[in-house]
Formats: sequence, C-alpha cells, structure tokens
Amino acid sequence: MNALPGTGPAPPGPLSVELTGSGPRLSRARPRRPDGAHTVLVEPLVVGVCRSDLKEIAGQRPGPSQFGHELVGVVARSSTPRLPVGARVCLDPNVPVLRGTGFARAMWVGGDDEPLARALPLAPAGVPERRLVFAEPLACAAHCLTMAGRHLGRAGLRGAAMCVLGAGTAGVLISRLAEAAGAGVSLVNRDADRLAFLSARRMLPGAGGMRLAEAPSGGHDVVVVATSFVLPELLTHALRLVRPGGLVMLYGGTAAGDGLPGLDCDLDRVRRGELVAAARWRGRPVRVGGSYGTTPADFALALRALAGAPDGLGVERLITAEVALPELPDLLRRMAAERCFGKVLARP
Repeated sequence: MNALPGTGPAPPGPLSVELTGSGPRLSRARPRRPDGAHTVLVEPLVVGVCRSDLKEIAGQRPGPSQFGHELVGVVARSSTPRLPVGARVCLDPNVPVLRGTGFARAMWVGGDDEPLARALPLAPAGVPERRLVFAEPLACAAHCLTMAGRHLGRAGLRGAAMCVLGAGTAGVLISRLAEAAGAGVSLVNRDADRLAFLSARRMLPGAGGMRLAEAPSGGHDVVVVATSFVLPELLTHALRLVRPGGLVMLYGGTAAGDGLPGLDCDLDRVRRGELVAAARWRGRPVRVGGSYGTTPADFALALRALAGAPDGLGVERLITAEVALPELPDLLRRMAAERCFGKVLARP
C-alpha cells in the first residue's frame, strides 16, 4: 500500500475524519465534549487503520461503532487524576465510554472514573508511538490466546501445536505472541502473496507460512480462524486442520444465526459469549471456542510485549504507509474496496 499524493499541510484548527452514511468525510467541526462524571481530551499522535474500520465503511460490521480506535495520544485536559495532563495513552474501544472518532486532532472521552481509566490505558515510557499503535490489536491477540488456554483447560499454550488461519494483521500478531509464549505456530493463508509480503518483512513464525490448500490435516491442538469473517469454507478447513478433540477458535467476525451444516454449534453465540462447545464434525470430536474483546490484563500483556527488547515483536515492520488526515478519507475508501497488506497509519 502506497500513500496517496500529499495535499500539503492542513490549516490549524479542529480536524477529524467522521464516518457518515456516504462514507468517511473530513470535518472541521469542534469535537463535542460528552456528558459524564469525568471527561478527558486526548490529542492523538498516530492512529492505525484497522480492518474493523474498513468493515464499518462497507456496512459489514454489526454493533456499536469503534471507528478510529487504534491510537496513541497525549492527554491535553483531564478531570481525573488517574489520567494526568501530559500522559501518553492508548485506547480500549471495548470499554463503554462516550467518545468521538480517533481519526482526529482531538478526541473527547467521557464517563465515570473507573471506566475512563480502563478505556485509556497508560503507555509505558520509552516505547516509540509507531510501536504503541499496535497495543489494541495485540491486546485482542493476547485475549484470544488466553481464551484458547482457558477453553483447553490449560494455564498456557507452551508446547501446543497451533495453526493460525489468516495472515492479516490479526493473524500475524496472534502468531507472534503465541510463539513468544512457547507454542509451535504455523501461519496459513489462502493466497501466497500475503505470505510473501510477511516473509520479506521477516514476520513469519519460525515454522514459516503455507498456503491453506497445502496445510496438513489433523495435526494441530488449536486452530485459530483469524480471517476478517468466519466463512463456511474457512471454518471447514479449520475443522480439517485440527486434531480430534482439539480446539477451533473463532476470532474473525460472525453474525447472528451463523452456523455450518453438519456442525451443531451457534457460531456467533459461541464467539460473542466466549463459550466453548463440544461438537462432532464428520464423526470426529472437536471443541469450538470463542474470543471477543479484551481485558485490562490483555492490554498489560500487550504493552509489556511491545516494550520488550529488541523490537517489540517486530510490529513496526508491518507499517506500509503514513498519511495526514486530509488524505485519509480517499485512502479509506480505496482500502475498503481493495486487498491491502500491512498497517497504514494516520498522523493528525
């Protein structure tokens, strides 16, 4: 992904990218200060474009909006001592607070003291913001692995044979974190071009990557479906790849009523409820488990990993472009319509 041609420096003053019924739109309106016991004004330093942002643009993501949530910012005003002025923070979009888009020069966040502190976890000193912008997706990856261990009845995944299906940013982060935790990881993708991109950037796990059609059947304790959506074809492959009695983790998107003929499992209920269901697939026993959202412990783990030597799991190697806010609406439309590799960052 190459950045679009620059439009020159934007004039000073409020600036944001809002998601409207006709798509992303540049706005110069002042951000609205929300009601709430406390309010915090965050000035984003860098914001990552997430696959869920693109799903929202395409009208393919149910539930409340999380538009512009992968961010690192500085607290400019605050009514709570837990978030002092000058502190660097990330954002957990799963905590119920009131906020505007993070694709902005300034974003108000409002709510009670405790939820605000959880929604805006403090970033460790000394870690570059281009690395910290991966805190939220890495926290989601950490939560997936925590839930996988819980569904298996294990304290961790050390020694587990894991296959991650889907080589987008989510799949890569799950793979990197699982390998750091001692699991043996294979990264599988339908097409070879995304694997080639990751190989060139030294982001494949030690076991390498392979095309889905070439992945051996039945040898994995855990198979994580980390694609944008848990499509029937991909779930069928995941059930082929897992060993009898193993665990298929639903990480990608699901919708109410999703299921797979022959598998007695409500996929959306399992994923959103973070349940584990015992089922049978073509005469073999299997467990299907869900992962949804994050916890403060997941953010703490992600931030420790990003602060770790020498390069915080190498996440900065995934960055393919940085653009200014005026360029972002057109770029978001293009990304929602095309296949994109790596991570694009916006600079307010």
